[in-house]
Amino acid sequence: MPAPDRLRQIPSITSLLARGEIRSLLARYPRAVVLGAMRRLLDVYRGEALREKGSGRSREEWTSLLLSALPDAITADEGGSLRKVINATGIVVHTNLGRAPLPGDAIRAIVDVASGYSNLEFDLTGGTRSRRLAHVEEALLELTGAESVHVVNNNAAAVFLCLAALAKGRDVIVSRGELVEIGGSFRIPEILAASGANLVEVGTTNRTRQADYERAAGPSTALLLKVHRSNFHVTGFTGEVQTADLVVLGEKLGIPVMEDLGSGAVFDFGAAGIPGTPTVKQALGRGPGIVTVSGDKLLGGPQAGIIAGRKDLVEPLKTHPLSRALRLDKLCLAALAATLRLYADERRATACVPVLGMILEGEGITRARARKLIARVRREQARSAISDGASPAEHRPASGIARPEGGGLKMQVERSFSSPGGGAMPEIEIPTACVALSHVRVRVEELDAMLRSGKPPVVGRISKGRLLLDMRTVRDEELPGLAAAVVTAARSRTTGND
Repeated sequence: MPAPDRLRQIPSITSLLARGEIRSLLARYPRAVVLGAMRRLLDVYRGEALREKGSGRSREEWTSLLLSALPDAITADEGGSLRKVINATGIVVHTNLGRAPLPGDAIRAIVDVASGYSNLEFDLTGGTRSRRLAHVEEALLELTGAESVHVVNNNAAAVFLCLAALAKGRDVIVSRGELVEIGGSFRIPEILAASGANLVEVGTTNRTRQADYERAAGPSTALLLKVHRSNFHVTGFTGEVQTADLVVLGEKLGIPVMEDLGSGAVFDFGAAGIPGTPTVKQALGRGPGIVTVSGDKLLGGPQAGIIAGRKDLVEPLKTHPLSRALRLDKLCLAALAATLRLYADERRATACVPVLGMILEGEGITRARARKLIARVRREQARSAISDGASPAEHRPASGIARPEGGGLKMQVERSFSSPGGGAMPEIEIPTACVALSHVRVRVEELDAMLRSGKPPVVGRISKGRLLLDMRTVRDEELPGLAAAVVTAARSRTTGND
């Protein structure tokens, strides 16, 4: 069937409004909400119709599909656009999926502080005003080994504040190989320009030497800046100046070194067999005057920009006008304080900070979770089949891993690799176990779209014609919801086709 004819099979808004099912929904929900959900579903269906081959669905099939999906689409709209999703991508710190999931202690701290008043800037002992960052300073000083610390609302803000306070109107020397964009149009040259500092580029994209920095330095130089490259690395004919060597040069020239660690960490992943990211304490041990890190990446806490370093460099930041504009709100502060307390005991941190647990989890545990998911999906299918009137024997799982299940769904456990994410360790791959999904009659892209639009939404990754659900980033308590979502997606996409 030609594409225009396939599109004509999709029902119009007018024809749908005449149906009793739609009138019933209009009696329960605002008209604008129902119409908005209908339009969004129809837009999705038009895209699917254009991609279909062969005769495509009939008008009755499209109508049935919309009527079954519309109630969930309406309630999803009522719940708002920002919602919890199941991350089955295998990317632990997924920047598009909210970065680090918070520890339970941090969530409880947020609820406690948000549910009433708090001593945010009040000294309960003396009955006088206090500083909000007093709630996290002691823990940060202990974990980083710094002389002084400061916290703002994200790492980009931390970098911006340091440049504005320490280098406005003066030169900042950066290697061309570190003039990066790390996502969301955050580009180091633009941040430098906005802060009022002058960018001085040295070296080349692939090679920069210590002599390049030395030749560029002069009386107007305020900082030597070292930038973590985030989510890529350069190999081959390359060379860069290590932080410790840059510090030696800085001491010779009387110029402080600033290092943007990006993700950063306070847990020693290297000691756990995962190299590539120094702790903040290790980074400061190399001698830079000031470092900045994110709170919601490898630290596993809320969004925050942590600044640590020498007292003479960090203290002026606290009284800079930008500090108030960029300050941490009380909810993030409560979550950060609770997260930092967990790090007082490393064993407790690895057990309670989700990011640490997911990165460090053994492949065997991940594989066992994959098997549990398949078993749950099979049970859900059998339950659905019985409710539809089928014999349980028709859906009883047989031995083997890749046979078609009820409705044509195929599942198998497959070895793959997860990523720490967050631009933290771009070269590190962590062995993992995925549940590979495919369907005998449904394109994998359609299965993926149905899972993303489900309740709860599920985000996986497509590889070699299968949809992979990486179990490293799926929690045990999410398995029931994930299994139900898989069964619902497989059934929805075959409605009218079996």
